[in-house]
Amino acid sequence: MRLLVLALSFAWPLITSAETQSERECVEGGDFIRNAARARDNGVTREFFIGHLEEDFVLIRSFAPASRWFVHDEDDEAYLRAEVEAVFDAPQSSEQHRADFLKRCERRAGRLRS
Repeated sequence: MRLLVLALSFAWPLITSAETQSERECVEGGDFIRNAARARDNGVTREFFIGHLEEDFVLIRSFAPASRWFVHDEDDEAYLRAEVEAVFDAPQSSEQHRADFLKRCERRAGRLRS
């Protein structure tokens, strides 16, 4: 189930129009982080989840940057990886992880647009 959620989290935005970390991408990223916390709560290990995330990054790199969701470049990959690592390294409720991610993502997106 987690793999399906992960795949849909990455595939759906590729089908829709690509944007530079918009509010929509932050919301979708927050959903992804919430689902990572839920996966953790259901027994998925840090190593397993991050291993699949890294595999997804390899796949996403095969698309042109304008067609990518959230991870448009190496900085975005590092950011999302760090957010996922925090889910496993500093556990909170899935909703709290999502809320914290949304705040950080919105601040980051604002800096990127400046």
